[in-house]
Amino acid sequence: MSDLIVDRRTYLAGTAIAGTVGFAGCLGGGETGTLATQVTDQPGDIADFESCVVTIVGMWLGPEGAEAGDEEGEEPADREYHEYDEPQEADLVDLQGDNTQLVDERELDVATYQFLQLDVDGIDATLEGGDSATVGVPGDAPLTFNQEFEVRADARTTFTADFTPVLRGQTDEYLLQPVPDGITVEYEGDEE
Repeated sequence: MSDLIVDRRTYLAGTAIAGTVGFAGCLGGGETGTLATQVTDQPGDIADFESCVVTIVGMWLGPEGAEAGDEEGEEPADREYHEYDEPQEADLVDLQGDNTQLVDERELDVATYQFLQLDVDGIDATLEGGDSATVGVPGDAPLTFNQEFEVRADARTTFTADFTPVLRGQTDEYLLQPVPDGITVEYEGDEE
């Protein structure tokens, strides 16, 4: 009789697992698209530099309803963080005009986003004369690009984040600042 109970338990456990796997398959069928993130540098004070290498380690995405935390001391809410597989270095001196550099490409669920923020881990800058330059980001916060974009089903969205170093008043320090007019979003492979 105990063999019958074990067989019944095994059967019930197997049925439960099969049902769970089948149900999970139904849930995991969401549509995805590709988000390609690239950077560029439009004219600011970049002419002062021999090199300005920015290390980017990840990005935050702001789905509908998320807040970027633009106010001083305000903590961002409901954003999604995506760490890059490896830190990405971009020399802004090489990214003038139409030049861009891909820093990340990944599959994401289809969604509409309100903003993209780059997580800058470091900046190594040298001025034209060979001296080191101090370059930072405002408030040690991520670089925020307030541009709505979509990740569309079976399509590639290319988000180009444009930022440049700008001299801070009468100091020898520079700040990286987003250039809103230079942000572009392009869609490839969708029918819209």
